[in-house]
Amino acid sequence: MAAASPVPESVAFLPARDSSIVFVLRLEGLVTAAVTAVLYARTGASWWLFAALWLAPDLSMLGYLAGPCRGARVYNAIHSYVGPVALAIGALVLHAERFLPAALIWINHIAVDRLLGFGLKYADGFGYTHLGRVGKQRA
Repeated sequence: MAAASPVPESVAFLPARDSSIVFVLRLEGLVTAAVTAVLYARTGASWWLFAALWLAPDLSMLGYLAGPCRGARVYNAIHSYVGPVALAIGALVLHAERFLPAALIWINHIAVDRLLGFGLKYADGFGYTHLGRVGKQRA
């Protein structure tokens, strides 16, 4: 017996890429990326650090080596705003400002991913996201 897909059939065939909701989510990514870049510049941290750490969240794709379901869970956990926002709040509350640049880089990475259409993943495979299908479409 095959497991049911986590993507409801009524949603799976909708052209999510063309919807106004996806436009708003991508615009949100643009604004968030711009704000975090400005805030990062105000921290005085090195732009070399920014460049060195910017792709670090994509190491979560290694979770796909354990299968699409586990990979989606790991990827989504790292590509959610919850972790970096908690890190930023913790840095400010605990007066550990040295962690604030890392949080801003992390948030910026997620925002740029959303701007480019790389959304949170469904267990069906890497190309199935909350922003629509990524990659080549099958006929």
